[in-house]
Amino acid sequence: MSKFWNFTGEGEGRVLRLDGTIAEETWWGDEVTPAAFRAELAAGKGDITVWINSPGGDVFAAAQIYTALKEYPGKVTVKVDGLAASAASVVAMAGAETLMSPVSYMVIHNPATIAIGDSGEMLRAKEMLDEVKEGIINSYEAKTGLDRAEIGRLMNEETCFNARKAVDMGFADGILYAEGQAEDFAAPVIFSRMLATNSLLSKLPKQPAKPGTAFSLLETRLQNLKK
Repeated sequence: MSKFWNFTGEGEGRVLRLDGTIAEETWWGDEVTPAAFRAELAAGKGDITVWINSPGGDVFAAAQIYTALKEYPGKVTVKVDGLAASAASVVAMAGAETLMSPVSYMVIHNPATIAIGDSGEMLRAKEMLDEVKEGIINSYEAKTGLDRAEIGRLMNEETCFNARKAVDMGFADGILYAEGQAEDFAAPVIFSRMLATNSLLSKLPKQPAKPGTAFSLLETRLQNLKK
């Protein structure tokens, strides 16, 4: 079992870290890995802080983690310290309070998969992706209160939010470290698109990403930004 999560601390100091790809293999039909996650989550009590730095991954794993966190009896505070993209953004919606580092990002887009077969298989794959998209929209709608059509448009355009925009759009509730620093955050900021793109590209795997994965989608998006 490949773990991408780590629980530390006790009581109100309990922390869950989600780093890297969410599930190298799908949780669809997996009776072991989801059960292990739920068992570790239920092993402690009190409020919990969930730190996320992930490019996304398996949407079914994200759905089960989202539900487990929503069912957790303590307060769940989500903090995005780097990136909450794709399926990881769904997990971020589980927070009673979702906070962004001022230098973090959130990326939402349409679900993707790889299908092999005849035209019937292709149509079934499309129908499945359409339903998965509706499920993802459910999580975004519950958090943001945005119109479903607007959320769908943002997903179609593979939208990247900086911390401020994530808060403005309702995908997050606040920005970390901003309390008492309103004057600093109101100051003009010089942003280098090329430097940011190069920085994000340097974090991607050295080997080519598998087509259809969150890494592949993000890599293509960042390469297009450089043009």
